[in-house]
Amino acid sequence: MGDRLFEAAYQEMMARAIRNSKGERKRRLKDVDRFNEKLALENVWWPAVGNLDYIHPEYEVADYNGVIRFVDNAYVPPGAYRGMFVESDAYGTHYRDVNRYRFADNLERQNLLLIDGWHILRFSRDDMLERPKRCQQTLLVAMSAWGYGNSGAPPMEISLHERAILHWCGKQRSTIKIKEVMSALKIGHQAAFIGLQALDAKGFVKSNLSPSGRITSYAVLPRLYKHQM
Repeated sequence: MGDRLFEAAYQEMMARAIRNSKGERKRRLKDVDRFNEKLALENVWWPAVGNLDYIHPEYEVADYNGVIRFVDNAYVPPGAYRGMFVESDAYGTHYRDVNRYRFADNLERQNLLLIDGWHILRFSRDDMLERPKRCQQTLLVAMSAWGYGNSGAPPMEISLHERAILHWCGKQRSTIKIKEVMSALKIGHQAAFIGLQALDAKGFVKSNLSPSGRITSYAVLPRLYKHQM
């Protein structure tokens, strides 16, 4: 059911974008293979956020020097000064096979967009396929840090310890223990416990209880974040 819901939302988004575009952007939307760009939405954005609202594929933007650039997917919610780009990089096409001019231009493109106030996240094809949960956690932390949210709700405040724990959680299996967090981040029991409890309250993790009511571990729940944003 989840895959069908995503596919329906994706096709609706693409049809709307093609309808409202022209020139080079329309050509790209209709003719360019978007496997990696779609993968970023299907394996990263959709599981974490739960919708494709305010996503614009093949977004056209003029950089700081006035040069027209196209980005894979742009998230531009109402009221945002700029927005966030979610870029998808396949190793072969972006680095191994690229010539020196295109390599330098790609770096310059990113630098100028950052200078102009855009936020940028880049995910590799390998990570999106093999480590999607880590990508989802990176996305969620970035959205919180940059103040993005839904329905006009204020951005969620996440402390330094909470961000570190959340980032580490994204690299692990679905269940974690306090001692593992303490060892990995070199923090004390109190800091680890307070951080995990705060993330539990905010919907990032869920505590697992023993029959006696003692917390034994925490389960990472990236999908719950969409209800808190």
